[in-house]
Amino acid sequence: MRLKLVSLLIILSGLSACSTTEKPTKNSDNFSNSANALKNQANSALSIYQLAQNRQGADKIQLLYSARDAAVNEQSWSLLEKVCGELELTPSVDQIQNRLYIAFAQKQQNKNAQALVILQSLDGQLKQPEHFTWHQFLTASVYASQDFAKRAAPYFFAASESATKNNIDIPQLNQNLWDNLKKLSSYTLERFNRGSVIQQGWVNLALYHQVYAGSAVELDQAINNWLRRYPGHPAKVVLPKQDELVNDLTPVIIERLVVLLPQSGANERLGDALKAGVLAALDQQSINETIFIDENSDVDEITAKIAQIKPDFVVGPLLKANIDKLANAQVLIDIPTMHLNTFDGERLSLQHYFFALNPEHEVQQALEHFLAQGYQKPMLLAPNNANGQRLVDYFNLQWQRYSETKPQIGFYNSNQDMPDTITSLLEVDKSKERIKTVKTLFKQEVENETRSRSDIDAIYILGDAIETRLIKPYLDVNVSTFADRIPLYASSKSHSSQIDRTDKGDLDGLYFTELPWMLKSQIKQHNLRQQYETLWPEHADISQRLFAMAYDAVTILHDIKQLSLSPGNQFNGLSGKLSVNTSGHIERTLDWAQYTNRRIKAVQLKTQRPVPLFMQSASDIYITE
Repeated sequence: MRLKLVSLLIILSGLSACSTTEKPTKNSDNFSNSANALKNQANSALSIYQLAQNRQGADKIQLLYSARDAAVNEQSWSLLEKVCGELELTPSVDQIQNRLYIAFAQKQQNKNAQALVILQSLDGQLKQPEHFTWHQFLTASVYASQDFAKRAAPYFFAASESATKNNIDIPQLNQNLWDNLKKLSSYTLERFNRGSVIQQGWVNLALYHQVYAGSAVELDQAINNWLRRYPGHPAKVVLPKQDELVNDLTPVIIERLVVLLPQSGANERLGDALKAGVLAALDQQSINETIFIDENSDVDEITAKIAQIKPDFVVGPLLKANIDKLANAQVLIDIPTMHLNTFDGERLSLQHYFFALNPEHEVQQALEHFLAQGYQKPMLLAPNNANGQRLVDYFNLQWQRYSETKPQIGFYNSNQDMPDTITSLLEVDKSKERIKTVKTLFKQEVENETRSRSDIDAIYILGDAIETRLIKPYLDVNVSTFADRIPLYASSKSHSSQIDRTDKGDLDGLYFTELPWMLKSQIKQHNLRQQYETLWPEHADISQRLFAMAYDAVTILHDIKQLSLSPGNQFNGLSGKLSVNTSGHIERTLDWAQYTNRRIKAVQLKTQRPVPLFMQSASDIYITE
């Protein structure tokens, strides 16, 4: 039991972070060095805490964080509660995270009622996935410690789902969840056998253990069936080590493939581009039979065809409405499926995957590059429509996980609205007002030049190709010549191979993310590209990108299990470096390119997974006052 507790404490002790509002200054660095020097003189959590009482400001906060870490490692729960109570009085502290520490300290002292009051007070405030996951786990643990197994179960399920989706590691979560399930009756388990595929996987495994408890052979068979239905489920860690992992890593064998694409209606053109990509990929695959079905067909017709064909794998549908339609009818629930879009509902099966040209992938990649470069104040320019607002909201939500500085946001309603939006964001309009005021004070001509704000360290454009070509010159003329050149970035929407043939515009210096298939220097399948351009020389950009996605969707099927069980592994495709996250979604890492001297060249930009604020240790903390 002690080893389990220590394992949990090691992780929890690494969950120290504080709020930062600006880049670390020399003063904050000096505070940090001073605090570290003092901390090295202490040999216990109590002594560090006592040192903190004689300090002020950032130096004191730094020592309190160190005392908190030490108190967790020493299991000094009353002192941990005391330290956190003092930190709670400091506005710059991550208050949600700090209150989770207090709840944890109270739970360890069997102050369960007090811990629950704190945890319940945080409902509705848990925006960061780390906050939510730990909140659900702690709430479940409080109930479980009081033998309220039924009440603890929903919180355990929510913690498991969030941890799986967001790759958050809580060492004892799965074992504690399993121990809690074993206390529930089969009747109660049946009532929990709904909701997400993660929850159903846990419940079905517990039911199998109850139903077949007296028959090792039947239990073994049931678990093997469970493993086939729930590959990659977090409950696998509680199973005895068997040879099933070797079986899980064997390549997928596909004799019969069904492809669901729009072959009628308004999206038929998109379906044609996807079909071309599928057929091109099939030339390289050993799949005996491929059947195309119009995804816009009646659900009963599709169900009948699927039942007759008995495919080993399904690719599609493309349209979200059709994914929802087949999900509601549970047509594909027991068939491995690669959907060609994202899915907003609950994942029906761990054999279901989702592949889309998701712009959020590019936003995430840009964000990780900004953090790797140390940028603190990026500025985003986006159209004032649903897509622009969605991507900005996504950037903001993710940015808050890693930095508490706020990006500058600018929405433009039209092309005519762009100049005013940019001059206002860069505060050039204020500079012009100051110049006007100075001119009124002097009769003679006054030499002047507008100045833009100096705290913006990167600009990210989320407009399309035409909008980007209008925005870039406005930025060039409005950034002060006295300031360092601000690096400009954009997504693949800014790049159009068709427009580039006649006009690259004044895009010099602009970085953007793009599919390798769309960058001549990055294409490795030269013969395939030549055949494509011979057959479809006038294809639109979206058709080219869909071709690449469909080609990768079929090519990746052979290795999908290995990728899903090893989220760090990547597949080099036409649409980017592909990996499978724990929720079954294909994530893409695109190539970086830059406009240079009216040409496009591939570039390597530093990008790395950042550490969330909630997972940073006290030694990484910077305080500004």
